[in-house]
Amino acid sequence: MENQLSSFLDFLSRERNYSENTIAAYRNDLNQFFDFLKKEHPEIQTWNDVTETTVEGYVSSMKKDDYASSSVARKVAAIKSFFHFLFARAKVPSDPTSNINSPKVKKRLPQPLTTEDIERLLEAPTEKKSPKNLRDTALLHLLYATGMRVTEAVTLRVEDVDLSMHTLVCSTSDDSTRELPFDDDTGEILSNYLENGRPHLLKSNQEDALFLNHRGQQLTRQGLWLIIKAYANKADLGEKVTPHTLRHSFAAHKLNSGSDLREVQQLLGHANISTTQVYSHLIEDKEKNGNK
Repeated sequence: MENQLSSFLDFLSRERNYSENTIAAYRNDLNQFFDFLKKEHPEIQTWNDVTETTVEGYVSSMKKDDYASSSVARKVAAIKSFFHFLFARAKVPSDPTSNINSPKVKKRLPQPLTTEDIERLLEAPTEKKSPKNLRDTALLHLLYATGMRVTEAVTLRVEDVDLSMHTLVCSTSDDSTRELPFDDDTGEILSNYLENGRPHLLKSNQEDALFLNHRGQQLTRQGLWLIIKAYANKADLGEKVTPHTLRHSFAAHKLNSGSDLREVQQLLGHANISTTQVYSHLIEDKEKNGNK
């Protein structure tokens, strides 16, 4: 059974080109289901033995354990994908998940910060002029100035940034690129980091990542998350801030200042404009509620 799980994860990597984080999520969810089978249904020795009732029992057990609807929905989706993979390759005679419905998940609107909260967050790392603080100041400003995703920010190379033109080339998960502009203030902050911050963090001239950690290596997603949370707490913003908050704030503030929806779609790299329209609905809701 483990071999077929491994084959599925390998399929996601090689055929679907899923990211490491996505594959890790599938692995965790499927391993949790596998552990459930071993504990509650030791009689099941192959995936052929799994029935619709078995899967329904697993879903019920998660609900009893007070899993969030979004978590249950994600885990069910992983199991359905796995059995679809097995059935399509004739590894199981039927798909036991074909009639399993995922719980409905209420879609949450993104929560952008106010311009005042953004200013507090961007100011948080500026009390010191250490290489680390110069990096963090540049990082936060760039995220808000461009609306980049976290992964896009940590994978930036020095050569991707054109300080003279105030633009950068952003690589996306589907191997495409888009050019993003940034303002003069962000350009000055980036220039200061490149001149007075990054050289002190750099350990090897072979490293070309723009944002470096204390080991002189490319900053990780987790590292960026910890940086954002630390300054959010320092600015007394706490739980209001997630890794995606600056991106949400960029989009909402752009639209609120009169930018065209298509323009914001292109800047964010959304494949479908309906994804960008969420921010328009958010602004409309705030206006209806008196901007409360």
